[in-house]
Amino acid sequence: MFVLTINQRDSRESGDRVEELLDLLSELPTLVPFQRSIGDEAIGVVQSANVAVEVALAAIRERRWHIGIGVGPVNPPSTTTQLESSAQLADQSINDAEGFGLVYARRAVNRAQRSIERIPLAVEGPDGEAAAQAEAVLRLIAQIVFTRTEAEWSVLDLLVPGVRGQQKAIASALGISTQAVSKAIARSFWNEEWACRPAAARLLDLVSGPESLEPAGVPYKPRG
Repeated sequence: MFVLTINQRDSRESGDRVEELLDLLSELPTLVPFQRSIGDEAIGVVQSANVAVEVALAAIRERRWHIGIGVGPVNPPSTTTQLESSAQLADQSINDAEGFGLVYARRAVNRAQRSIERIPLAVEGPDGEAAAQAEAVLRLIAQIVFTRTEAEWSVLDLLVPGVRGQQKAIASALGISTQAVSKAIARSFWNEEWACRPAAARLLDLVSGPESLEPAGVPYKPRG
């Protein structure tokens, strides 16, 4: 599971914008829907690393959020079995949930808040090395997203990833030339972003650590 804790950087200047963030993320598939936790902060839980990447980049685009990604389990605070817990998560209030995923996400967002980096995003989980690698790749992709102009976004928001032959229709819709559309796509590194997203997701998947140990090279013989 991937827990994303997102809190606002500029609430004093811009007011509370959490509801806008919740609207932005409301259509994405989640285990626990994004919801206000406390103050100007929202937390949600997703099953897919690809969705975690999408959430992080959507928040980065807004330029007003600290993002912490924690990798680990989340369960309701009860004595239910794991199967029952998974079924209950969709209706769970995040403030009632517990688990290492929430702990790692809190550590990550706290580090993002303290960071002097331009991209306030951090990743924490059981495998620290994989977390650092995932964070580095996500920050690199996020830098691309963060620096785009509104003119570039007006083109990119009409693009569907993986579909060819869209530029002429987009140019017609915006009243600009196909050359202008092509230049906007190239300047914004759209194709590079989407090529790198799976790598970031793959690294996030590795943060949880191996599902099982590899066979020992030498058979174990207990002392007798």
